[in-house]
Amino acid sequence: MAASRSLTLVVSLLLVAAMASTAVAQSSSCASYTFSSNQQYGSCAALPRLGATLHYNYTAATNTVAVAFRAPQTGKGWVAWGINPTGSGMVGTQAVVAFHGSKGSLVAYPTVLDSYAPSMATAAAKDLALPITDVSAEENAKAKEVVVYATVALPAGKGSKFNHVWQQGGSVSGDVPAAHPTSGDNVLSVGTIDFSK
Repeated sequence: MAASRSLTLVVSLLLVAAMASTAVAQSSSCASYTFSSNQQYGSCAALPRLGATLHYNYTAATNTVAVAFRAPQTGKGWVAWGINPTGSGMVGTQAVVAFHGSKGSLVAYPTVLDSYAPSMATAAAKDLALPITDVSAEENAKAKEVVVYATVALPAGKGSKFNHVWQQGGSVSGDVPAAHPTSGDNVLSVGTIDFSK
């Protein structure tokens, strides 16, 4: 009986150690990612849907956040990430989107998700509720993912905690992203993030 308890305790300790090492590996995988130009980000979050990751540097003095959004993408699809300064869902989000354009190179730009069927067209600076600059994208072919970079000026007086959304779609038509799936993880890819943490 004592041997059985000892074996149970040993197995339990091994399971706890394995879970702890998995958590550390996931965390370090996020934090230790090497960007092509050796950009450095002080914080990162493995997002709970669509296999995406958000890396960021928050500057309280200027109330800005520099982000690198990584998401799996192959073929002719698109990826997007954005902040919703007025709500908790898709509508109202100021986003950055990236995809392979008709000429084969990656295209990245800011857009406004103003409905459940947004145009996904490039937004002029005057149409953005949050100024978004330094938008670019690159492909990590080995990891089969796209990385989108941007700097977002957060709204004054609203702190550092915001609702954000991220997305990926399977096709682009006429250099405009087509609608994403409306089930599963694609409709659950929303959350709240505090950039000061």
